[in-house]
Amino acid sequence: MILTNPAIRRIVLCSGSPRRRELLQQVGLTDFDIRVPDADEHFPDALDPALIVQHISENKAAAARKLCRDDELFITADTMVFLDDLRLGKPHSEEEAREMLRSLSGRSHHVLTGVSVGLGDQLRTEVDSTEVHFRTLSEEQITRYIASGEPMDKAGAYGIQGLGALLVTAIVGDYSNVVGLPLLRLGRMLSYFGVVLL
Repeated sequence: MILTNPAIRRIVLCSGSPRRRELLQQVGLTDFDIRVPDADEHFPDALDPALIVQHISENKAAAARKLCRDDELFITADTMVFLDDLRLGKPHSEEEAREMLRSLSGRSHHVLTGVSVGLGDQLRTEVDSTEVHFRTLSEEQITRYIASGEPMDKAGAYGIQGLGALLVTAIVGDYSNVVGLPLLRLGRMLSYFGVVLL
């Protein structure tokens, strides 16, 4: 990492997601703080999927700004899974996970992430979208996957970075976006603030 902006003293990932932490480390950003903002994740009913994740990421950024000094660059993000514009969140039960996996089976869906990068009063927010194609799943395969426990804390009831990789036949877009943080887009956003990853 090359830091060309002398106004930045520290980088802060404002997310409790271990996957986002690992993704930042993957691209060489290893020295950063983690602070988790208490943000409102509700959104107006009329918003389309891209505006939903943008809205929530910006809400998280507003809360993150209160946790950071003016010389601390902060990153927030919100990732959601959409099937035909229907939002699939984290399942609350094994039966709900089963219904989600049945609905995704043999079809394609989209994973959208809103990403915000802020420094003092400056804020940039962008949205990344990846199309994910699922194989056709048998009931036995769904049952075995649910038994692994992996679906229960994942939006859409699967984790592509784990056993869920066996469910996916193809993706169109950024793989890291499906994990929870679109690294290519984030790298471009960070460069705007004077943080060069490559």
